[in-house]
Amino acid sequence: MQGIMSDIEEDRYHDIRPYRDEEVRQVLERLGQSFELHRALVSYRFARYPPWSQRLLARIVGWQLRRHFAPMTTVDAFQGWLKDWITDLIDSTTANVEVCGLDHLNQDQSYLWLSNHRDIAMDPTLIGYALVSSGWPTARIAIGDNLLANPVLADLMRLNKSFIVKRSVADRRTRLQEFQKLSGYIRHSLEDGHSVWLAQREGRAKDNLDHTDTAVLKMLSLSGRDDRLNFAETMQRLRPVPVLVQYEWDPCDVLKARELVALEENGVYKKSEGEDTHSILLGMKGQKGNIRICFGRPLAMADMQDASMMAAATDQEIDQMKKLFPVNYAALRLLQSEHQLYQNLHWQCPVDMELPLNELSMRCSGEPAAVRIRMLKTYAAALISRLSRTSDE
Repeated sequence: MQGIMSDIEEDRYHDIRPYRDEEVRQVLERLGQSFELHRALVSYRFARYPPWSQRLLARIVGWQLRRHFAPMTTVDAFQGWLKDWITDLIDSTTANVEVCGLDHLNQDQSYLWLSNHRDIAMDPTLIGYALVSSGWPTARIAIGDNLLANPVLADLMRLNKSFIVKRSVADRRTRLQEFQKLSGYIRHSLEDGHSVWLAQREGRAKDNLDHTDTAVLKMLSLSGRDDRLNFAETMQRLRPVPVLVQYEWDPCDVLKARELVALEENGVYKKSEGEDTHSILLGMKGQKGNIRICFGRPLAMADMQDASMMAAATDQEIDQMKKLFPVNYAALRLLQSEHQLYQNLHWQCPVDMELPLNELSMRCSGEPAAVRIRMLKTYAAALISRLSRTSDE
């Protein structure tokens, strides 16, 4: 009976929920016939091959995909197949992945993973990797509808337990209705035993300043309206846990710096067609160095009396879990020595730490000074924040 009720509840969210097992077969057949997907995989895996071979390789890839997809009938089966590919991807683009914090959480409990956001695809991918490698189940993933313009990408994401956040709705009343539905779906998922990954803010923190948006928290609080719960009672029911995803190197660092400079200079930045897809692929393929995925402690009810208090508690927990990498110190050194910025901040490099000054400089060589400075500020953000707090104290 409980399973039937859960299916009925899920059907209320049919336009935003992930695909269910009974839908997997049809979606995989569609992907198996998608020449666009086959061509994209060839471009990703065989980029150095001559153009004349790309079409033949795409046909071979398509045949291999259909062969792999043939026995799959469940979401778990698809994620199991994806696991090997993700492991290879992470092994080939990272130096090390550190996972911490899960040992003080209950593996039989569902949680709202309230995470900082740096990379469109890799953030939830890495959190899923951390969970699975530690023996935990994967989480449902909140993604913006701006990423679903490409139907192939939409199919892949919804197969991988992603649900849709309708951010592009313009009408205020409709937007509120969609947010009420979204908050209800998140609550339903948690009550049904599925943890949920949700970014702490809309869009990536391109400046590496991780601040929780109170609008996200207020959206979550809508799920308590029907039961007449106040903000703190609603949040306690969702069991929010701050999560940190930290990258030593960001493959999209220059792209983000260009966008931020354009916003500063022009007040607006219009994405080009396919820009999100390009960022996704670059974030996946690029070298990221050391990565840390840290799960904090569940927020206490006393920290969630209102949205502002909860945002501050989330930010503090995420900040305390951060570790400073050599590149963070190198960025501040270059800002001070080459651009005469932050001269009031005094610090010493940790003993035996070698700073990647040349490597960092090369990443933005040829860029305008404003872009170079913006990229260095991004890498130095965590260190600058800590030094500023220390000087204030």
